[in-house]
Amino acid sequence: MKVAKFGGSSLADANQIKKVCDIITGDAQRKFVVVSAPGKRSKTDVKVTDMLIGCADAMLKTGNADQEIQNVVNRYEGIATELGMSKDIITVIRDDLTQRVHSSVEHKGKFIDNLKAAGEDNCAKLVAEYLRGLGVNARYVNPKDAGLFLTESFGNARILPESYDNLRKLADIDGIIIFPGFFGYSRNGSVVTFSRGGSDITGSILAAAVKADLYENFTDVDCVYSVNPNLVKNPKPITEMTYREMRELAYAGFSVFHEEALTPVYYTNIPVKVKNTNNPSAPGTTISPKLIDPQRPVVGVAGDTGFCSIYVRKYLMNHEIGFGRKLLELLESEGISYEHSPSGIDDISVVIRESQLTDEIEERLIRDIKEKLRPDDIFIQKGQALIMLVGEGCKNTVGISAKATKALADADINIEMINQGSSEASIMFGIRGQRCDDAIVALYKAFFE
Repeated sequence: MKVAKFGGSSLADANQIKKVCDIITGDAQRKFVVVSAPGKRSKTDVKVTDMLIGCADAMLKTGNADQEIQNVVNRYEGIATELGMSKDIITVIRDDLTQRVHSSVEHKGKFIDNLKAAGEDNCAKLVAEYLRGLGVNARYVNPKDAGLFLTESFGNARILPESYDNLRKLADIDGIIIFPGFFGYSRNGSVVTFSRGGSDITGSILAAAVKADLYENFTDVDCVYSVNPNLVKNPKPITEMTYREMRELAYAGFSVFHEEALTPVYYTNIPVKVKNTNNPSAPGTTISPKLIDPQRPVVGVAGDTGFCSIYVRKYLMNHEIGFGRKLLELLESEGISYEHSPSGIDDISVVIRESQLTDEIEERLIRDIKEKLRPDDIFIQKGQALIMLVGEGCKNTVGISAKATKALADADINIEMINQGSSEASIMFGIRGQRCDDAIVALYKAFFE
């Protein structure tokens, strides 16, 4: 039994949806199908999710979003017409969008999530209806009816434990289940979404709940590559990798897979296959608990900008019990999560996402650190990038760090921070943000060319 998830590019227009349905019906094991909202048809196009966010913005600002809603309806109507479907499905979609846009705007986050979720929800209805028109036993299932319950954290929800038992019952339903990704419901009935790209998470949750043999993630590339194909021509494909390697690369900027999506399948040991909707016969990339060939040192290189480092120095810091804990507690009190925390005997750095640090929070945080920790020095360095060199084989290979630092030195890139976890599955380099792409290319050349 397989769970197959299709991304927005796979559902962008009628031709793509035909490909998706051919894939679904081409393998009887594909019982569960998770769909995203229709994506871009071209580089200049707009994703349906972004159109829906525009609807929400218009309604919140002006109290009217008639034109914005009509644009979304037109998008679905164009798909349905090309597929030769009845106008009935468009009536269903129009009524749903109208109801959502005229719901209460008292809670902004709740209102926006309710509208955003309409992209996946209505796409699932359309795909299920199209399959039925082909004579396929397929049905749309709403996440609320299936029991997918999430925390009431609008735009960044987490699954509630009872959802797995609820969703497991779906395995007893005959036919193919078409399930909308990206959202679920809070216990009090509110629509709540995951973070952007969260349909990957829905697919993983469903695969874990029904104990699938395989979770297939269909996108618009043949496989996961060792580096961003926009930076390097014809990069090396990755045929297999571990959950941990994919997690590290997704965290560092790989957009093929949502970084939180592997958690459910990780704990249930369900393998993941990344495949191309436009070339389904390509072997793809398999993500599994362990490597068949654990000797390869590095699987990929990735990087991301938008980080900053909070540097704190105090003489004899290592003798002061609880110093690190107190520093992290101050971050916690501001609702800030941290990424890395390399340290020395008299200094410690805490790396965070720069987006978490408003001017007000920064001023308050520096004041509190000075008052409660009495450091000799404190400063915040912004505009940093984190580059990740990832591979389970790093721990068994001598000279990985030396080779990497030489590659960066040869490219005249200054390393401001190095952090290698005890697992040695990755090495992180902190550099200035403007050299991020240069560093990625330099490391790729050193390890793959």
